Amino acid sequence: MPKVKGTLYAQGTEIAIISAANADDFISLTDIARYKNPEEPDVVVRNWMRLRNTVEYLGIWEQLHNPNFNPTGYERFKSESVENAFTMSPKKWKDGTNAVGIISKSGRYNGGTFAHSDIAFKFAAWISVEFELYIIKDYQRLKSDEQHRHALDWNVKRLLVKANYRIHTDAVKENLIPDNLTKQQQGFVYANEADILNVALFGKTAAQWRNENTGKDGNIRDYATIEQLLVMTNLENANALFIQQGVPQGERLNTLRDIAIDQLNKLAGLSSVEQLSNLHNQLRLPTNEEALSNHQQ
Repeated sequence: MPKVKGTLYAQGTEIAIISAANADDFISLTDIARYKNPEEPDVVVRNWMRLRNTVEYLGIWEQLHNPNFNPTGYERFKSESVENAFTMSPKKWKDGTNAVGIISKSGRYNGGTFAHSDIAFKFAAWISVEFELYIIKDYQRLKSDEQHRHALDWNVKRLLVKANYRIHTDAVKENLIPDNLTKQQQGFVYANEADILNVALFGKTAAQWRNENTGKDGNIRDYATIEQLLVMTNLENANALFIQQGVPQGERLNTLRDIAIDQLNKLAGLSSVEQLSNLHNQLRLPTNEEALSNHQQ
């Protein structure tokens, strides 16, 4: 389902932009057409789509980007486009060719016909070259803002990951690691406690995530949302306190799970919480004693 992404502004015209499932940008042809005909923008879109040059352009675009494109339907439309009575609409084009470059979106707000940015710019140029340049300029502004937000998100995530890390590791070191353990065994205890937090928040251990994502770099926390990392810092702080209080690991995991579900419910919505809760019911993390015993065997 496409998601509303933002709004472009060109010569006093507001133009909606949405993000498709593959993250490509789709721009409202309906809003662009209002620049030429505020009362009947759909007529403008259909008039453009019936042109032979447009049909050829759309067909070539689909051949380059759509492996399921129907060339037979395209060739039929192209041959018919020379006739004066030829008509074309977004639905007719999509149904006849299995096209993906133009889509229709329902809704009172931000509804209408949307097209991939490549196609939308072509349509805007047909209406007015000057108007197209204003749209491209604001689109570049939007993309620049996105890059800035992504950089900001990365910095925020990095700070959140580091926030309570020392508090948690110090609690593990001072309360769970005997003096006679080797460095390798100590590292195993740290990793096991880290996985308690992973299971509480993500419903899986770091090793389970790696097995499910063999083609990805990094670790489970590198792909967490800011909301998840915010909850993680709270879990680290809570687990450090529970360790200092001598709370058994199994009891700590159950309590941390409840904290994670409660906080994600407030931050991220019920659906993700229900999914996380179902995962928790299927998992049990080994205690430090069990983990060390397995390691020694």
